[in-house]
Amino acid sequence: MDAPEVFEHIATHFDEALPFVAYRKPNEKDLKVFLQEDDTLNTTTDYDESGFVFAPFDTAFAEAILIPDTTAITVSLSELSFENGEPHHTHSNPADQQRHIALVKNGISYIKKSGVKKIVLSRKQTINHAYEHPIAIFKRLLHAYPTAFAYCWYHPKVGLWLGATPETLLSISNRKFHTMALAGTQPYKDTLSVSWGTKEIQEQQFVTDAIVQNLKPILSDIKVTPAQTHRAGSLLHLKTDISAPFKSTETSLKTIIEALHPTPAVCGLPRSEAKDFILKNEVYERNYYTGFLGELNLQVTRKRSTHRRNMENLAYGSIQKESHLFVNLRCMEIDAKGAQIYVGGGITEQSNPEAEWQETVDKLSTMLRVLG
Repeated sequence: MDAPEVFEHIATHFDEALPFVAYRKPNEKDLKVFLQEDDTLNTTTDYDESGFVFAPFDTAFAEAILIPDTTAITVSLSELSFENGEPHHTHSNPADQQRHIALVKNGISYIKKSGVKKIVLSRKQTINHAYEHPIAIFKRLLHAYPTAFAYCWYHPKVGLWLGATPETLLSISNRKFHTMALAGTQPYKDTLSVSWGTKEIQEQQFVTDAIVQNLKPILSDIKVTPAQTHRAGSLLHLKTDISAPFKSTETSLKTIIEALHPTPAVCGLPRSEAKDFILKNEVYERNYYTGFLGELNLQVTRKRSTHRRNMENLAYGSIQKESHLFVNLRCMEIDAKGAQIYVGGGITEQSNPEAEWQETVDKLSTMLRVLG
């Protein structure tokens, strides 16, 4: 089955109201598809199952949903041609701007009074657009964001979500754990040689320190790289890579997920106080925005060493479970009202409310590029 046939297969699955997920991992050429043959809503709480997981920001709001990997397809996108859609433009609503600036001011005031270091505050904007099949939007998403985790996820009992997220929640592969701290935003202007302000540098350090502190009780020999500028589509961020050896016999995946989610990059510091402020003061439900999604416990065969002395063992390989989970950022939910696009930013004591509003506008533009 080639790529065009696979896209037709996905479209038929959607038209028949059957669950599926199609995705491409960062900098890869393969599209992976999980198709579910009934509309059962499968959930997971222990993260022991195998498949594709789709989890909310607030796990008290809803459970993580699992699409099993029983029917899986992998196809190369390298030969597929993409059609560019017309850029979708929208004008900022003054009421939305005033509301978000007021929310940010409230957050800054709370930070100064409480001693909380950071709160991530977000908003949702509805974009009215002419209906087109979501697979057409997904194709443009794949084309526009080759370095992101691009996906199209659907369940008739939940809804239709698409996104192109730059942020890894965790990766467990070949007995090694990896995550990242991602914070700070500025537009990409043809160079990675940019300057970062005190607010962004401080915010990035907050995120890195918090992740490391949460992981120390459950992982050892943690390695942290220096912060570097990272491009995600039309935006730049500060990124730090964090890694450690991993043994499933010593640490469960659920324990690591609970230590990381929600991360300081999408919630704040300290986590409990920041999350409480978000739930009380954001005037909408985040649902699956700033949740996480991705491959859960997929089986991979690892070949043994190709060293000459081990040639007789080449026929044998070890079967390992790998997980690659991403934070659900740069995403949209499409329903009868249009596209609900979610954007936000990290607020600290040094934040400027008007600049924070503009940051959400910049992030909004990344998703508008794929709406026809």
